[in-house]
Amino acid sequence: MTARAQERESPALPPAPPLAAAELDRVRGAVSAALTGFLDVQRETLAGMDPVLVPVADEVRALADGGKRLRPLFAYWGWRGVRPEGPGEDDDAVLRAVAALEFVHASALVHDDVMDGALTRRGRPATHVGFAARHCDGRLAGDGEAFGIGSAILVGDLALVWSDELLRRSGLSTAALSRARAVWDTMRTEVTAGQYLDLLRAAGGLPGPQGALTVARYKSAGYTVQRPLQLGAAIAGAGERAAEVYTAIGLPLGEAFQLRDDVLGVFGDPAVTGKSADDDLREGKQTLLIALAEEAADATGRRLLAGSLGDPDADAADLDALRDLLETTGARARVEERIAERTALARTAIAGAPIAADARAALDALAVAATTRTA
Repeated sequence: MTARAQERESPALPPAPPLAAAELDRVRGAVSAALTGFLDVQRETLAGMDPVLVPVADEVRALADGGKRLRPLFAYWGWRGVRPEGPGEDDDAVLRAVAALEFVHASALVHDDVMDGALTRRGRPATHVGFAARHCDGRLAGDGEAFGIGSAILVGDLALVWSDELLRRSGLSTAALSRARAVWDTMRTEVTAGQYLDLLRAAGGLPGPQGALTVARYKSAGYTVQRPLQLGAAIAGAGERAAEVYTAIGLPLGEAFQLRDDVLGVFGDPAVTGKSADDDLREGKQTLLIALAEEAADATGRRLLAGSLGDPDADAADLDALRDLLETTGARARVEERIAERTALARTAIAGAPIAADARAALDALAVAATTRTA
């Protein structure tokens, strides 16, 4: 059965409860407001240093303006799920703190696009491409491509610096900040290590499906769900038991999220995803989809993978042939099955978690949104 047939025959997941949906929108709005206020100040700071720095601030803003705010949402509801009765951290301070996750994410996206040679991100030129064009338009001296790459590395670094600053200035108590730092540091170490593992796999290390899952675990899954949930728990002052509960939710859900991202990277609608559906194939991205196809392909299929995957000059026919191979080998169907299985595991953990009822409803809605998304 093809993945499309499976999608048609699978029972629809229940929709988010109305209250959960409204609360998710409220948190998204508050996170966006926190980012806007912070970036307004930073833009003025850079402009005061020299007006030529304004495009750097504007690039970070453009990166932070996009996205679904999933990481802050998981962190906020991780906090709401286990926050203590009585006086505690101020809601607005928590929202500003979790908004800092968007800068960590922006940094990872910029650096990832440089390493992958991606051309677009969220419907606009990738940061290194945009700054290379700025070099050309400004008739600057030297190599425009090198200027774009160097600028992008610095934009990503600045976003990471600002993530620390926003967290520190969020208004959380000193005790909550101290608790949060342990999770924060682990998360940022893991995502950086995951980026290296991705490079290593692309160079032939970490082979096979397990290698693909290891990269997904550290490059994306952990810092998308597990660590944000644990960050919220740390802010609340919850103990080790809460961290374990959130790991049981976060690891399978984070994996399902990344696998959905991999499918969209090849089969998604560019008008919806904001990036070409050809880039992952031209870059030769070694996802679970590819690993499973390599295992199941016959000699002809393996020749196609060897000749067209990772070929920047592959034409539309080559890329369509690769997509067909992912379908006919059953690779896409198997990835869809794993997404469904890991999502179900996470939702079962959410249903049984000893957390507040409103947080349980919100996290379940997020689980559905994160794994059935089209962008």
